[in-house]
Amino acid sequence: MFNKMMKLALGITIPVLLFTGTASAEIRSHTLKFAAANSKGHPQVTGMEKFAEIVKEKSGGKIEVKLFPGGVLGGDVQTVSALQGGVVEMLVLNAGILASNVKDFGAVDLPFLFNSGEEADKVMDGPFGKSLIDKLPPAGLVGLAYWELGFRNLTNNRHAVAKLEDIKGLKIRTLQSPIPIELFNSLDANAVPLPYTELYTALETGTVDGQENPFANILNAKFYEVQKYLTVTRHQYNPQIVLVSKKFWDGLNDEEKAVLQSAAVEARDFQRKVSREADAKALDEIKATGMQVTELSPEETQKLRDAVKPLIDKFSADIGADSVSLLFKELEAARK
Repeated sequence: MFNKMMKLALGITIPVLLFTGTASAEIRSHTLKFAAANSKGHPQVTGMEKFAEIVKEKSGGKIEVKLFPGGVLGGDVQTVSALQGGVVEMLVLNAGILASNVKDFGAVDLPFLFNSGEEADKVMDGPFGKSLIDKLPPAGLVGLAYWELGFRNLTNNRHAVAKLEDIKGLKIRTLQSPIPIELFNSLDANAVPLPYTELYTALETGTVDGQENPFANILNAKFYEVQKYLTVTRHQYNPQIVLVSKKFWDGLNDEEKAVLQSAAVEARDFQRKVSREADAKALDEIKATGMQVTELSPEETQKLRDAVKPLIDKFSADIGADSVSLLFKELEAARK
């Protein structure tokens, strides 16, 4: 039953053994570095802590996961390279950032894609998410599970954004990924791609006027200290992906792989729950800091959707017709 559930969860047919609390002699001692851009207290890092705990238990203490949050090992793009080189063993990051390694990952960055986190779960844990994971090994990476960052919202330090036209001219920091850059440029803002680790300073010094991230990030990174205005746009949903260096993975035996795989899925369910609870609480906490919060009207949200429609058509060709077609097929199935 466990094996079937694992295959259904991720479609990954690696040997999965039953774990009874006693580690088999097959599991050897390993210490691995697990990196992330967010800081301790963020749902991303809470998920990492849970993962490390589960791995320790399942391996009988033989596999130790050392956590490196807060971008201490570098920004996401830099750390992906470190994984490919086998210098760092694990990383969790926004799945769309991998578009520069595997173009099909750009599909998850398409704006206004998902209506809820639960809808995203069905799509990312199903055939579409598996199809992306299957494309990673040639790029030197192995995908274990999809976690959640959440829905992104816009902040800035110049003026309240209550309508589409208010975005014009704002210098907005975006992810280092083609679709978010094009998204804000198409709204007449000036997109400035920067690593997350450099964002607070860029906001503080006025290098950029604003940024866009989920509520939990805005709170965790204390962006409210250097931003006055928040607009609830929910313009993009970020699934995150837990990655392993293929160089490291290839040196593991089947039972060691099964420990990491099953732990990533167990931690996934915990992490998503934590993320959604944090998102619900964070908006109230942001309001309490004194940030001015604007909710867009349905009409203004529709204007945003209409403004970015050409971007969806443009990038669908770049991403690949098969991946985009599978994405929308699975999205339709999730909504039934």
